[in-house]
Order: sequence, then structure tokens, then C-alpha cells
Amino acid sequence: PFVIRAAELHYSRIPKEYWEQRIQLSKAMGMNTVCIYLFWNIHEQKQDVFDFKGQNDVAEFVRLIQKNGMYCIVRPGPYVCAEWDMGGLPWWLLKKNNVKLRSLDDSFFIQRTQRFLKEAGKRLAPLQIQNGGNIIMVQVENEYATYGSDQKYMETIRDGVRAAGFDKVQLFRCDWSSNFNNYKLDGVATTLNFGAGSNVDSQFKEFSKVYPTAPLMCSEYWTGWFDHWGRPHETRSIDSFIGSLKDMMDRKVSFSLYMAHGGTSFGQWGGANAGPYSAMATSYDYNAPIGEQGNTTDKFFAVRELLKNYLQEGETLGVIPAAKKVIAIPAIDFTEIAPLFDNLPEARSTESIQSMEFFDQGWGRILYRSTLPKISGRNQLIITELHDWATVFINGKAIGKLDRRRGDNTIELPEGSSNAQLDILVEATGRVNYGEAINDRKGITEKVELVSGEVKQELKNWRVYNFPVDYGFQKRAKFKKGTTGGPAWHRASFKLDETGDTFLDVSSWGKGMVWINGNNLGRFWKIGPQQTLFVPGVWLKKGVNEVIILDVDQPSNRTVKGLTEPILDKINPDESL
Repeated sequence: PFVIRAAELHYSRIPKEYWEQRIQLSKAMGMNTVCIYLFWNIHEQKQDVFDFKGQNDVAEFVRLIQKNGMYCIVRPGPYVCAEWDMGGLPWWLLKKNNVKLRSLDDSFFIQRTQRFLKEAGKRLAPLQIQNGGNIIMVQVENEYATYGSDQKYMETIRDGVRAAGFDKVQLFRCDWSSNFNNYKLDGVATTLNFGAGSNVDSQFKEFSKVYPTAPLMCSEYWTGWFDHWGRPHETRSIDSFIGSLKDMMDRKVSFSLYMAHGGTSFGQWGGANAGPYSAMATSYDYNAPIGEQGNTTDKFFAVRELLKNYLQEGETLGVIPAAKKVIAIPAIDFTEIAPLFDNLPEARSTESIQSMEFFDQGWGRILYRSTLPKISGRNQLIITELHDWATVFINGKAIGKLDRRRGDNTIELPEGSSNAQLDILVEATGRVNYGEAINDRKGITEKVELVSGEVKQELKNWRVYNFPVDYGFQKRAKFKKGTTGGPAWHRASFKLDETGDTFLDVSSWGKGMVWINGNNLGRFWKIGPQQTLFVPGVWLKKGVNEVIILDVDQPSNRTVKGLTEPILDKINPDESL
């Protein structure tokens, strides 16, 4: 039988110029297939505006896979998890009150899902193997049994995938050995997901009782794991990883390495888990065989060494492509600053507080401003709910920070706050991508209350200022020479004689986001474990380059430099809280 040896790669986490090199590395490791997710929210960032061009040209990615002699497995969702903002669902679904996601009970959700699948099908259905392309399988939804058991919902998604043009290839679903039997789905193969070190026999034991003649496939064999802000860097040993992989090869079990190469959740795309809330780091290195920068690792060579023994007749390992150049960049000092409070956008007014989505904002930061009533004695503010991290100011002075990860929702007001201006600056740090909490609106979702003794009153009449993540908004800030404290944009330029990949050391900065030459590198946070941001060399240029940093906390030193290796495993205490 044909054994699928797949490499999971995410086109959105790899600069387009590097796509082919990452595909070639996968082939050189011994893979014959590439498995991909489609991220609905990157293709339809605004409702009804579809983007499948440039960096989002997934059909081109699939064609490159075929050009390099490999098959492709497509996983179009609509929900994909993937430690990606909202699991790939678009934020604007949350503009609808009481929207029910991943459910037949919401015709709006189902209608929008069908529309996206059709748009994806227009580009990818012609590339099915029966049409001369290389797509051999298409997935229906994603690990649905961990979320629900509505068979009719899954049948609707299956039919939507077929109606989108994927009517020739094998459809499949993926779940876990503990829950795959929660529902049945006719005409759709079943695969299982499990991680390094798993006992292959026990994973497939129940499955083989239910499907005694079905071929076996591990649709996600987890090569490592993802990192959260404030938690230690995750790794998985080569021995446990190779052990289960060899076991699968000996039994002719098909597999997909999740991830073969993780890449980077650039910009605002990193997700979060809930219970308690915990946001994903920007690096999606995943301790995968191919590192974040496309570098080969010991794990890569261990896979290659193993798989050379299992090649089919006439099959050879691909050639390892040339490594991408890596450069160091000397220290860059920031001399220009644009304080956030001096650069407020136009205010919007609302009587009751509203989340970010209400103001048509998908990501970034939002400032809520109101005036406190006449008060005396001890007073507290209670925020319901904070999503995700905030600094509270009274008359322009910071009085404290709140963090959703710890369930913070209360802050003491200093004496003399009567009739004061109250500012709450909230940063969104990634929508929940897994489980029932994916309805994750950002900003302040319900209300802010003032508590004076036994008396509780909701604060009303807010002015709201929106700070989106697009570069066009950042560059409008009015910069000046100086070093004032508080939330601010910082700008510097630097010259390069040569370009190459580098890792921007942001360890002396607080919390925020970085743009280089207009490209959003993603979020940073001094608590770690990640202290560098990957800068693809294709985003740099010979001559003068620009870097803008928005820091909503406080840098200890306004300097960055480019390193030749990442720092992904340095945790710092969060002394700002």
C-alpha cells in the first residue's frame, strides 16, 4: 500500500519567497506529501473581501508542492485550531450578537462557511489529482469531537466541502483516539492525531475495532509543542519522537508531521488557549525538525536517517537545499518617540462600554476614556471582562496593570480620584483558538463598575480610541526626539550593506509589536520565553531600513540588535504587574 509521509507546512507562517525552500527541505527529510491548513481569517479579513493573492496565494503554494514532486493534503476548516487567532475563524463573525460558532444553530455562520469553502474551491478544486493536480485528500472540519458531537453539523460541512468542488478526492476527518467514535460520518475516512512517544498500538486499538478494514493514518503526529507567553519553552526529545515514528513505518501507518516546520505567527495571528487564558508566543518554532528560520536540526537528520530505510522502489531522498543566509545587525538606538496619548485617533462615543469588534476593529489596542463621578474614601474598579491586558490611568498617571491570564479584574483607585479622567488602555493578545471559549471578543466585553463600600455603579458615557495593527496607522504617529515614558511608538532607521535573515533581540522592551519596513513581525513580551523576533531577509533591503516599535509597557533600554540565533527559552519575572 501507498504510505503517506506528510510534512505539515503553513503558507501563512512562511514568507512567500521561502515557500519552495521549505517544501524542498520537507522532501529532503523523506516526505512525499505536504499537508496544509487554509486560514479563513487571512483570506477574508473583511466580510466579503476575499484575498488569495501574493502571500495568500495558496494555489501557488500547492503548485510549488507539485513542482517538487509531492502530493498535497488540504485542510480547509472552516475551523482549524493551529494556535492561530480564533482557530482560523474571522473576527467579524463576532460582530453578530450571540453568534454560534461551529454550529448548525446559526444560519449566518453556516452561510459564511459555505461561501468561504466555495471561494477556496474555486482556487484549489482544479488541483485535485483527478484533474491532473496533486491534491489527494481534503479534510472536513478539524478535531470536532473535542468540541461537539452534532453529526448533522459535520454532514453539512462535508456537503459544503463537496459542493465547493472537492467532489473527486478522498475526504477525511481527524480526531483523537479518546473521542473519534462520538459521531459517524458517511463517505469520510477517519484519521487520528497523537504525539511523540505515543504507543501506536494503543492509539489505534479502539479505532481498529470500529473500522477493522480501514487504512491507518496519524493525521497529526506532533513533533514538538507550542509556546505560551510566560511559560517555559516546549521541546520533545528526539528519541521518543523517532521511536513512535519508526513504529508507524514498520506497520505501514501513514502520518503527517505536525509540524515539519512551524515558522512564525507574524503580526496579530497568534492564538490563545482558555481555562485559564494563555496567549501563544509569536514564534511557532514548535521544536520541529526544520527550525523557525528554515534551518535543519538534529531532529531533521534523525527523520531523514530513519526514512531512507523505508523508501519505495525507485524513490530517493530529496537534496537538502541551500541554507538561507543569516546576518547579525549591530545595536540600533531609538531616538524618536511618539507618545500614545499625544497621538490619539478620532474618538468614538458610546454610552455603555463595547468590545473592539463593535467598533469594526479586529486586532490591536483600544483606549476607553470616561470621567469618574464625585467619590470619597476607598474605591475600586471592577472590569467585566478584560480581554486581555490593560494599564489603568487616572488623570494620565498609570495606577496599575491587569492581566487576563491571572483573572485580574479589580483595581484600587488612589485617593483624590474624584471627578478624575479614567483611561483604560487594553491590548488584545490573541483570540482563543481551541475549545468552547472561541467566541473571544476583545477589549472590555461587558462593563466597568465603580465600587464604593456597598454601592456599585456601572460607569457610562465612554469615549473610545481604536489602535489597529496595520502599518498605515502606525506610521501616522507624530514622532519627535525624546525619551518620555509611558505607552509610545519608537522609531529608528539603520543601514545594511547586505541582507539576510536575522533575529531581532527585543529583550530590553516591555510589551507590544514591531514593524520593519512596513512588515509586522508580531508581538513581543518581556516575560518570555521568546526574546527575539524572526526577521526574514526578504523584508530587509540594502541601504536604509526603518523599524517602528509600539511598546504599551516600558522599555528598560531603547535598543535592538539582530542576532544570528533565536532566544526562545528565557523566562523573565513579570515585574510590571
